[in-house]
Amino acid sequence: MQIRTAKELEVYKKSYRIAMEIFELSKTFPAEEKYALTSQIRRSSRSISMNLREAWAKRRYEAHFISKLTDCDGENSETDTSLDFAKDCGYLTKEQHLQLTNLVIEIGKMLGSMLRNPTPFLTSDL
Repeated sequence: MQIRTAKELEVYKKSYRIAMEIFELSKTFPAEEKYALTSQIRRSSRSISMNLREAWAKRRYEAHFISKLTDCDGENSETDTSLDFAKDCGYLTKEQHLQLTNLVIEIGKMLGSMLRNPTPFLTSDL
């Protein structure tokens, strides 16, 4: 089966899922975190799937594709750091943190694989 859209990629599904889970959990963060951690973790987690969609749109150009995948990987790492802050500040349980960081690791491995071998994802279609 040929993948027609980024939404069909397993890494996209996982990255979208983590963004939605973080959105729901961050609703319980304290009000004083609204413009700090809450906003930041929502932004970085959403940026993973958003940059993946941009990468997919740029897959005619290997360098652009890789550049956007690198952005995805950076946002994934930023989300991981924010999850650590959220746990250490007492906004997430150890179990919630573990579940989300495991998902971050999975996403990171998938992105790493795509970065190491982008060829199967590239297209010459204009």
